[in-house]
Amino acid sequence: MFAQQASKTIQQLFDLTGRVAIITGGSIGLGRQMAEALAEAGANLVLCARKKERCEEAAHAMEKLGVRALALACDVKDQASVEQLIAATVSAFGRIDVLINNAGISWGAPTEKMTLAEWNKVIETNLTGTFLCAQAAGRIMLKQQSGKIINMASVSGLKGAPPEAVEAIAYHASKGGVISFTRDLAVKWARHNIQVNAIAPGWFPTHMSDKVIEHKRDYLLSHIPARRFGTDYDLKGAAVFLASDASSYVNGHVLVVDGGQCS
Repeated sequence: MFAQQASKTIQQLFDLTGRVAIITGGSIGLGRQMAEALAEAGANLVLCARKKERCEEAAHAMEKLGVRALALACDVKDQASVEQLIAATVSAFGRIDVLINNAGISWGAPTEKMTLAEWNKVIETNLTGTFLCAQAAGRIMLKQQSGKIINMASVSGLKGAPPEAVEAIAYHASKGGVISFTRDLAVKWARHNIQVNAIAPGWFPTHMSDKVIEHKRDYLLSHIPARRFGTDYDLKGAAVFLASDASSYVNGHVLVVDGGQCS
């Protein structure tokens, strides 16, 4: 049983001052949006992606918010690369409080035409990469007896999509796997004061979704009750909530941020 904790104000519950957060794929898109949110709440950051140059630019921007930010190269599919990421983070900051597993890819192709190589690339990045990062960071969190893991799922992992919307079965399957992984790991590590949750975004304009949105904008909007796509701030609150003490009794949850698409 955990000791009774002192009461906290709402400002204290959401305060991330001094916390250390790793965001994979944190240099652009949704990853950068969430990194900015955590920095604004006071967290020090480790931004990693395959292209270190992008991370360096993002880290420089985050430091203007008054926090420390480290840029590292990492291929989440590669176990050695992931272990180097964790070791470098601990060396620089001494701990890991938050991991956001955001790195991901998609591949558009009809199911009957998708190659095994295309399927494997998506599954290895989105699902195996989530496992490798959670496993490696989790070893540190288990020693600390505290931590927050936020896995980026998708509304695509909650339901199917007609071919008129998108043909990307590997992406859907990988995000469904991320959701199941999240729920099971949450149960495994809850006794160690580690909360494992997921965010399931709907349609946000990003480098990965821009082409689909460009060609199918009207169709997609017609299926979103809010009649708009996600903005560059719509994930910020969800990320800070799940990274902070405000969510200490939230575990194994999938927080859907989709303008009502899955309602």
